[in-house]
Amino acid sequence: MSKKPTLARATKSKAGEPAYWLLKSEPDAFSWDDLKAKGKAGEPWTGVRNFLARNNMKAMKIGDLGFFYHSNIGKEIVGICKVSALAHPDPSDDTGKWECVDVVAVADMPKPVTLVDVKGTPALSRMSLVTSARLSVQPVTPEEWRTLCKMGGLDPRKL
Repeated sequence: MSKKPTLARATKSKAGEPAYWLLKSEPDAFSWDDLKAKGKAGEPWTGVRNFLARNNMKAMKIGDLGFFYHSNIGKEIVGICKVSALAHPDPSDDTGKWECVDVVAVADMPKPVTLVDVKGTPALSRMSLVTSARLSVQPVTPEEWRTLCKMGGLDPRKL
């Protein structure tokens, strides 16, 4: 029986180490290239309308790292982003219920990691991307982070 994703999974990193996340975006709405084009200004991660995903963003700290995942089209991790502003009111929300963080692009994933690759890797079988595929902002454990960076051709110690 698989566990539901929880906030606590992402916060179990060593002292001084960032927490890790996965943020999904449909590339025809906002792509990795769009985030890179924003430069150091970054972009608010707006439009999230799921309470667990919102709470995940509220748990984020400046400097936390995230995989940028193209959903629907491509279904692959294509880059690494970093949280540059703490949770704040989502400017696309008129109700005042929703919050977002700001993120900036950090690095391309040299070899994009597909959902098929993730599902085919036993060490990732409990990852939120596998167990809660629809959640748009997900925690990633440090072990999952290292595995995915290696699969994508990145050295996580150099990020």
